[in-house]
Amino acid sequence: MSVISELIRTEADGTISFGNYELNQKTKVSDFEHKGDLYKVKTFKEITKLERNGMFVYESVPGTAVRCLKATESGLTFEVEAPTDVQITVELEADTQYQVFVDGKGIGTMKTNLGGKLVLSVELGSTEKDTAEIRIERA
Repeated sequence: MSVISELIRTEADGTISFGNYELNQKTKVSDFEHKGDLYKVKTFKEITKLERNGMFVYESVPGTAVRCLKATESGLTFEVEAPTDVQITVELEADTQYQVFVDGKGIGTMKTNLGGKLVLSVELGSTEKDTAEIRIERA
């Protein structure tokens, strides 16, 4: 896998991919239209952030490349790439329990805060593996 050189794009399956952790300075793309919504991405080596219609969707520290992000009524799925461990924050339904899976393995149940944010850490880059598949489902 590699970074998203155009910073954000629509995939053939209707999902979106975004982020470039190789950039040394913050770069952004605004007003990217996807399925009637406007997306904004800010990304570089220290952070990657995605907004939809001005509302928070995703943030990682440090920066990441995200592939095939798909939001459903019950959660999110995506693949994340980074050269090191990352902390990821996503926006979901407020005050709700979610099952979180990394590479198909359950890492537990997490509850979003009153703002709907869920925070998880993903170990990457410490071995030959620098990607992980993330699935978050309402419990």
